[in-house]
Amino acid sequence: MTDAPQLYLMTPAGAQASALGPLLTEVMDRFPPACLRIRAGAEEDELGRLADLAREIAHARDVAVVIDDHIKLAQRHGLDGVHLTDGARSVRYARKELGDDAIVGAFCGSSRHEGMTAGENGADYVSFGPVGDSALYRGEPAALELFQWWSEMIEVPVVAEGAITRELINSLSPLSDFIAIGPEIWGEEDPLDALGLLWN
Repeated sequence: MTDAPQLYLMTPAGAQASALGPLLTEVMDRFPPACLRIRAGAEEDELGRLADLAREIAHARDVAVVIDDHIKLAQRHGLDGVHLTDGARSVRYARKELGDDAIVGAFCGSSRHEGMTAGENGADYVSFGPVGDSALYRGEPAALELFQWWSEMIEVPVVAEGAITRELINSLSPLSDFIAIGPEIWGEEDPLDALGLLWN
């Protein structure tokens, strides 16, 4: 565990590929992420276009691409894996379908037990959140104590996500391998500036 987590970038939910391309390129050139996650919310055809665009931009920069839940889309569009939003439930299935080399991540809310089960089932990383107050997530916020415990006891890398602020990044940096940022910047007038204020 280092003191400097890596950036885990999420696309806007329901994004249109044509509108996102130039902006995504600029953001990734300025702030190189370790992983790019395509968030669901668009129709399948649009998600497919987004997957192709994201793969092209990300792979040119040696960045892995995962997509929310869509195992078949990940296979069809040559993505690196999936981010499962239902905790540990689908981890074994995703691993069987995608193979050992794929990335399988699991969002586990604020549940230590769910996170441990996901890890035992073969998840490459576990994501907890929201870490701040957010109406976008079900359930209670994930407390700093959860990340503290996880970083001391569990080998599986951990991602912090949801309502990220500069203060939370400072608190989470020693305890997290990755910080996921997406909704925090895409709604702003200048996403690049917004990310700079959070991440620099």
